[in-house]
Amino acid sequence: MIARIWHGCVPASRAEAYLSLMRTVALPEYHSTDGNAGAWCLTRVDGELVHFEMFSLWESLESIRNFAGAEVERAKYYDFDKDFLIELEPMVRHYDAHSS
Repeated sequence: MIARIWHGCVPASRAEAYLSLMRTVALPEYHSTDGNAGAWCLTRVDGELVHFEMFSLWESLESIRNFAGAEVERAKYYDFDKDFLIELEPMVRHYDAHSS
């Protein structure tokens, strides 16, 4: 199992609108991709900013490619992201996920 983590940051005044898009656009796409084993949108308020972490679990690198494209380390962005995010961070992090 592979954990994929993406980070983005938006102004607090726009966080609810962005979270709504994560719930209605991004998360459904994650969940509908073959090989996705779960996806969550994590948020953390930091003064006037809200940090978003998209945490997803995948069966394989191939399933991540089906979601994100050939360059699995590159962040996947939606058309609306540039209207909300402070910065378009270019990379994501992957971890081997272990459980007992």
